[in-house]
Amino acid sequence: MKKTIIFIISIFLMLFGYAYYMFVTNNISIEALSRYGSTGNEVKQIQTRLKSWGYYKGTIDGVYGSKTQAAVKSFQRANGLTADGIAGPKTLEAIGLPAGSSSNSSGGGSASNSDLNLLARLVYGEARGEEYIGQVAVAAVVLNRVKSSKFPNTVAGVIYQRGAFDVVSDGQINLSPNQTAKNAARDALNGWDPSNRSTLLF
Repeated sequence: MKKTIIFIISIFLMLFGYAYYMFVTNNISIEALSRYGSTGNEVKQIQTRLKSWGYYKGTIDGVYGSKTQAAVKSFQRANGLTADGIAGPKTLEAIGLPAGSSSNSSGGGSASNSDLNLLARLVYGEARGEEYIGQVAVAAVVLNRVKSSKFPNTVAGVIYQRGAFDVVSDGQINLSPNQTAKNAARDALNGWDPSNRSTLLF
């Protein structure tokens, strides 16, 4: 009887250990989408964007090596994120890539949920005290820069360009936008441009 109880307890502990291992593994795979040792198209996109913003100096080869890890850490530190060198959901969102991205994002101002969210965060951080038309104008300026050959050709590229917006360096870009900021970003994406095609903020 005693041996049977010990056997049952042993089986239970083994099952518990396996369940815990699977839980931890799954959470790591969800939270750490790209990290040291990862390869693939998502890594290429990370490298491409970080290189265009001056964080990454290496070759765009789709291999998440020490240079990519260092560049991610630098980007994280500059944007108020945990500097762990892992491109998890928050870091990918800040870079302007959807979590688990497998295809190249299109330039030229095409709208996506990540563009809308990032644009709304910029509007909220940069102009939440302004009149509504002024908030739309801020979003429109970003989109005008995307269309200009003088600036990066993505919303994330424009917003995270070094020295472009104070809210990036002071961390306000990571604040959750209110509905007004979201509406302003959406109106700009839908074509309203109170800035009259300007690429400058006043």
